[in-house]
Amino acid sequence: MISGSLLRDAIISAANTIAAKKKSVDELNVFPVPDGDTGTNMSMTIGNSVAELKNLPDDVEAGVVAKTAASCLLRGARGNSGVILSIIFRGFSKALKGEKELTPDNMIAALEAGVEGAYKSVMKPTEGTILTVAREASEKAREVAKTTNDPVVIWNEVCDQAAKTLEGTPKLLPALAKAGVVDAGGKGLVVIWTAMKDVFNGGAVVQPAATELVKTPVTIETFSDVVGNFDQEITFTYCTEMIITKNKDCEDASKLRAYLETIGDCVVVVDDDDIIKFHVHTNDPGLAMQKALTFGYINLPKIENMKMQHKARQKEAEQKFVPAKPEKPFGFVAVAAGAGVETMFRDIGVDCIVKGGQTMNPSTEDILAAIMSCPAETVFVLPNNKNIIMAAEQAVKLADRKVCVLQTTSIPQGMSAMLAFDPDADFNTNRKEMTAALENVSTGMVTFAARDSDYDGHAIKQGEILCLDNGKVSFVDKDIIKGAYKLTKKLVKGDSSYITVLYGADVTDEDAEKLSQMITNKYPNLDVNLINGGQPVYYYIISVE
Repeated sequence: MISGSLLRDAIISAANTIAAKKKSVDELNVFPVPDGDTGTNMSMTIGNSVAELKNLPDDVEAGVVAKTAASCLLRGARGNSGVILSIIFRGFSKALKGEKELTPDNMIAALEAGVEGAYKSVMKPTEGTILTVAREASEKAREVAKTTNDPVVIWNEVCDQAAKTLEGTPKLLPALAKAGVVDAGGKGLVVIWTAMKDVFNGGAVVQPAATELVKTPVTIETFSDVVGNFDQEITFTYCTEMIITKNKDCEDASKLRAYLETIGDCVVVVDDDDIIKFHVHTNDPGLAMQKALTFGYINLPKIENMKMQHKARQKEAEQKFVPAKPEKPFGFVAVAAGAGVETMFRDIGVDCIVKGGQTMNPSTEDILAAIMSCPAETVFVLPNNKNIIMAAEQAVKLADRKVCVLQTTSIPQGMSAMLAFDPDADFNTNRKEMTAALENVSTGMVTFAARDSDYDGHAIKQGEILCLDNGKVSFVDKDIIKGAYKLTKKLVKGDSSYITVLYGADVTDEDAEKLSQMITNKYPNLDVNLINGGQPVYYYIISVE
């Protein structure tokens, strides 16, 4: 049988293993938009359990280990992949309740409970994902148990089947086959389960890596959110970012990337005909600047101490999210990033802002803290990103008040839902009207390709401008303003009345005004509103109603 202490050590080892391998899992994402990424989300989710698991004694029961891990994973769940992982571990908590050891029978029950919960958590389960990997591995466990009563042997077969199913995911999802990769979530699960298997078979507990690589967006602000509550992951102190205007005889930007990798981590280099933009975490930003000068002259350098940012944010969080007594019927929580976007939500009635978005999926606990600090009997939550909805829905189960998660997948949808709220109407009426309002919004987003990809019929190169029509890649472009203008024209319909353009942190006021004027000239009869959103990653977020 598998003791509680062995199960504890296995989960700790798994958390350290996925932390070390998260970059390789991140790179499996076929969608080229900058993202918090699957490996990072799964690592941060299971990593949330390590501290509490380490405090458990060696004579701990398996049921206590499972309950502790499940609770920590639930609260730390980030992104859809992290939520699904937490639900799989919740299955262990249910099946091992009151159990001293992990046995064949309760192992099978744990796997089956986890798979059942995971499938129920997804509105439209897709085969060829982490769900398929977990399900087929669970089925294998029941099959193998007919010939052995050794839980370690069963777990070995579970891991072998999971790996086999993972290799077959491209046959079930054409997008994976076209990109030549396996499912990222499934890969993360295989990494975690395999690490547990190694400990079950007598292997040593994997220790935290000395240096952890983090898949990082270009902007400083969004990475500071990624590190969140994980100060131990900050190996390099200074987040360094700048733009280089190229010399005529400028060397290939790949040489700059190679150099930056030698002095730090989290390297992102994006270049076009005229400029190179790079981002690196290093302990010596001066070296990065000196190297940059060999490629051209530098503009807009940003150097920030991430450890100081982390401490300041911890203090802010302690002061900001204090459990509040309900003082009014309705309250609102919105997930947003960017000073202008946050201010806009507050101006239209949002009580609490959870910092996060595409490059940083907040945890269930982050969202729960905001809900609990909202002084209302009923709280509406606006996730504003499809990869945050599941984490928000998990928070509903933990709150001490009524919570309604609206299915907002973009900032414009969240804004429209808020504007549809009627303080004189009851809950059901508001939920209906706010949902109807968010469904009537068309959203366009302009960003950059984080990786080369052949996605949805588009051959995309890293650094190209991506133009998204309601979450789907519409086309790529070389010019940000031209791409945004062309995207706006695709969004406008015959009955459109309003166009709102939110411009991001990497867009100048002059360029934003230029785009606004182009749109106004094209549609003189429509109301065009330009707002400095200050959002990271997305140059423009365009709303058409």
